[in-house]
Amino acid sequence: MSSLVDRWGRRITRLRLAVSDQCSFRCHYCRPRPADEGTIAGRLLSADEIIMVAEAAVECGIRSIRLTGGEPLLRPGLTGIVRRLSQLGTGLDIALTTNGLLLKQMAAELAEAGLSRVNVSLDSLRGDRFREITGQDSLGNVLEGLKAAESAGLRPIKLNVVLMRGQNDNEILDMVRLAGDAGRHLRFIEFMPLDGREEWLPSATVYVDEVRERIEEVFALTPLPPDESPGDHYLLGEGATTVSLIGAISHPFCDRCNRLRVTADGFLRACLFSQSEQDLRPALSSGEPRAALVAAYTAAVAAKPAGHDMSEEGFVRPARAMFAIGG
Repeated sequence: MSSLVDRWGRRITRLRLAVSDQCSFRCHYCRPRPADEGTIAGRLLSADEIIMVAEAAVECGIRSIRLTGGEPLLRPGLTGIVRRLSQLGTGLDIALTTNGLLLKQMAAELAEAGLSRVNVSLDSLRGDRFREITGQDSLGNVLEGLKAAESAGLRPIKLNVVLMRGQNDNEILDMVRLAGDAGRHLRFIEFMPLDGREEWLPSATVYVDEVRERIEEVFALTPLPPDESPGDHYLLGEGATTVSLIGAISHPFCDRCNRLRVTADGFLRACLFSQSEQDLRPALSSGEPRAALVAAYTAAVAAKPAGHDMSEEGFVRPARAMFAIGG
C-alpha cells in the first residue's frame, strides 16, 4: 500500500514519467512550432536516473508507471528502460502514451520487455484532417500501429481524442464506431489551456456533457462506477467497449487524483497545472539518492493542492506546455 497520502486523504499510487520532450507530431494543442522551440534535450534524465526515480517511487508504494513525452517511442534505449522498470516489483503496471507512429516497429519488443498496455492519441480518422492537426501525413501508419500493439498483447488499447470545436468534433460518432467495432476503449478529452502556442479559448473546447449527449443520440451509454483513472466512464451498448469522458475543465476529478509527474528533465510536479515544481537532480546526485528521492516525493505529496482551480477566476496557466510536462 502506498505511503504517499496527501492532506486531503488521497492515496498516491501512479507516476507519470516523461522520457522525452521530442515528438514527431506538432499538434498545436500540445507543442509549439518550430520543432526545436523549447527543447530540453540537453537536460534529459539518463536511463539510470530514470530507474532511480522509479525505484524510489515504487518504494513509496507507486504501483503504476506511465511513460510519456513528448513522444516516448523517440527515446533512445526505451526498450531497455521498460525492461528495467518491469523488474522493479511484482505486479507493477508499466504503460505508455504514444502518438502511435512507431508502434508498428516497436510494439512486439516493448511487450516482450514488460510493457503492459498503451494509450494512443488519435484525433482524426480523416487523412487530410489528421495531417492538418499533427503536421504529419501518417494516419495509415498509426492505424497499422494499433493493430501491431494488439497483436503484441498490449491490451486494452485506449484511444485518446482531444476534441476541438470546428476541427474534429464532427467525428465523435465515427470514433465511437471505430472503438466499438475493434473492441478498443475510447477517451474523449477536453481541450485544456496547455497548448504550446497559448491559443486556448473556452470557445474551442467541446465539453464532455455535449459529447455524451451527441453519443446518446445514437448509442446507449451505461455509467460505470468511478475507478482510479480520470473522468467518467460508460459501457458502450451491450459490448465490452468503454467510453471515458475526461472533463478536467467542466467536471474536475481532482478529489480522486492519485498521481505525481516527473518531467523528462527531472522536475517533480504534484499537479498537471502546478505553478511550482521540484528539481530532482540534487537528490539524484546526493550521497543517498534513494532516501533523498523518497523525501522529495513525501514533500510533494504533503504540498499537493486540493485542485487545479482551472474554472476559477484568476487561474494562471502553467509556464510549461503539455509536451514539456509529460502528457
